[in-house]
Amino acid sequence: MPFATRAGQPQPLGATVNPSGVNFSLFSQNATQVDLLLFASPLAPAPSQVITIQQPTMFYWHVQVDGLQANTAYAFRVHGPSSPSDLTNFGHRFNPNKVLIDPYSRGNIDTLWDAAPSKDNSDNVAQSMRSMVIDDSGYDWEGDTPPNTPLESTVVYELHVRGFTESPSSNVANPGTFSGLIEKLPYIKSLGVTAIELMPVFDFDSKTPKRINPTTGQGLNNYWGYDPICFFAPHAEYCVSPMTSSHVNEFRDLVKAAHKAGLEVILDVVFNHTGEDDQNGPVISFKGIDNSVFYFLQHLDQTYYRGDLTGCPNAIRCNHPAVTKMLKESLSYWVTDMRVDGFRFDLGAVLTLGEDARELEYPPIVWAINLDERFANIKVIVEPFGGDQGDVLGKFPDIRSATWNFQFKNVIRRFVRGDSGLISQVASRLCGSSDIFKQPDDGPLNGISYLACHDGFTLNDVVSYNTKHNEANFEDSGDTDNISNNYGVEGPTADPTINAIRERQIRNFLAVLFLSQGVPMLLGGDECRRTQQGNNNPYIQDNPISWFDWTLPVTEKDLVAFTAGMIDFRKRHPTLSRQTFFTGQVIADGLQDIAFHGCNLFEPGFNDPNSRVLAITIADPTGVEHIHAILNMEFTPLPFQLPQLPGRQWFRFVDTVLPTPNTIAAPEAEVAITTPSYFTSARSVVILVSKLSQV
Repeated sequence: MPFATRAGQPQPLGATVNPSGVNFSLFSQNATQVDLLLFASPLAPAPSQVITIQQPTMFYWHVQVDGLQANTAYAFRVHGPSSPSDLTNFGHRFNPNKVLIDPYSRGNIDTLWDAAPSKDNSDNVAQSMRSMVIDDSGYDWEGDTPPNTPLESTVVYELHVRGFTESPSSNVANPGTFSGLIEKLPYIKSLGVTAIELMPVFDFDSKTPKRINPTTGQGLNNYWGYDPICFFAPHAEYCVSPMTSSHVNEFRDLVKAAHKAGLEVILDVVFNHTGEDDQNGPVISFKGIDNSVFYFLQHLDQTYYRGDLTGCPNAIRCNHPAVTKMLKESLSYWVTDMRVDGFRFDLGAVLTLGEDARELEYPPIVWAINLDERFANIKVIVEPFGGDQGDVLGKFPDIRSATWNFQFKNVIRRFVRGDSGLISQVASRLCGSSDIFKQPDDGPLNGISYLACHDGFTLNDVVSYNTKHNEANFEDSGDTDNISNNYGVEGPTADPTINAIRERQIRNFLAVLFLSQGVPMLLGGDECRRTQQGNNNPYIQDNPISWFDWTLPVTEKDLVAFTAGMIDFRKRHPTLSRQTFFTGQVIADGLQDIAFHGCNLFEPGFNDPNSRVLAITIADPTGVEHIHAILNMEFTPLPFQLPQLPGRQWFRFVDTVLPTPNTIAAPEAEVAITTPSYFTSARSVVILVSKLSQV
């Protein structure tokens, strides 16, 4: 017997469970009719009931279905203008033959999904995705309390949910899932990081090949997830039991477990484009609901999309009022109902674009994040890129955001590689890049300091490959823009000399990263030499190229310990995570807050085109432990003068050239230095601490 229906309510959007049944509401400004499809099961080839909604309230198409239960599969068909001129002149792509998931769905099922029928004019109901009615009330948070880690104390660890445990070496019960990641939280916690930054967990199409192997015909599917199809639904593939509508609670279990471990959860969100691609892509949701509202279209012929704004096949109109509402409500949902602790905005420059695709002074979506009290305590991280309009590094209008400082990565990679003439730039990057973050209220915490991320080489590959090796992607290989060095052999080698320099360079990178101002971010696996075999773009590599190899934390236990030791050192020395830039003011024991040196004190080679060395002294305002760091990237050993402080003595905490266990010292076990200078090996980093003399 069909379910009884009545008008229902226009708000909230999506499928909302209530005591009488379920209220459905869908936004479409230009539709003429909306059909709600109810399925007896997520795998049913056809709907069991079709409910036609002919009269909206404003642009909200809504209906109450009495007696309907949670865990019901549903979808929409949307009617509207569909002539060739409607497409060319207005960008309308209405087609009631296409079955569409709900943009506000809390979970979707793609078991039957086949993209091919979504691209033609056929009825694709038997091959369509389905949304699930999910009752997200009643979850037991067990007294969950977010860590609320201060930004100055934050250390970010970037990882991919599936890739972190999909390898058989992970030995988790449910590999590649939120549940599997929960089992590995103790390892992450042991490193000393404070937040996990998850590559996209919003639902995306992971079934449709992005590329085809021309030899075997095998498809390479989307692995990374930077092509969302819904901004409220956790990706079904990361769930153990998605057919039972477990999406929401399985993700909540991860957040709750992370918080219990003292870890914050930051989501990498993609609000700049979707997985519906361009005019040749599939119709999954937004295209069929109201294409011209959701996407930037070419002005002269609105058949085509403004991919130039993102470098992707399409671009979302983030600051259209309806889209701003959706994105703001998405953020609110993940903060309020899912209790995440922050967001990293992919291609963040797109968030600043107005209806004319030009930068706005006050972009609504950005200022919603700034002004809404629900977001007051979250962390806002921005990737500063965005298509052809350039980057917004140091210019993003959210005054409290921390932007991925790609200039830090580029300069430090060049410096550690051995490029000369960079000393003034290195000094600026170590100090938080005040030359970049120049707005009135900016400080070091407006920058995320990182040396590797999901985009590009891992840290191991930075020291193992001269060029990219993307043959597995069926892409051109052999470019030289990765700022890397293989030190004599391309890729893995048994040569002990080459392996020694590679291992030392990784320690050098990690030492510099955690000595630097800004919010440090570590790519998951860089602490144990995870490799992508020279692939700098493995977005379609759902295989060991991308997966975390859990034998590495064992075989590379010394590097793991070094990483944890550097993070602990940073935590014990708050002067490494300042909220304000250095000023040069004398603050303790006659020391400036920071001083720069070369081999001789106070003689940095800022204007020396041949210099590869820098030493810095960082004063502790409390006078407990001052820091002196020596960065010698010359190819020969050199002596470095040490500041002489009456009543104090220097002790060695790190020397990256020394073998284990002497590479890094435990707290209070540092080695005393009795000479006025320190003879520093080639390509090495030394960290000293000044303590009160015991005599």
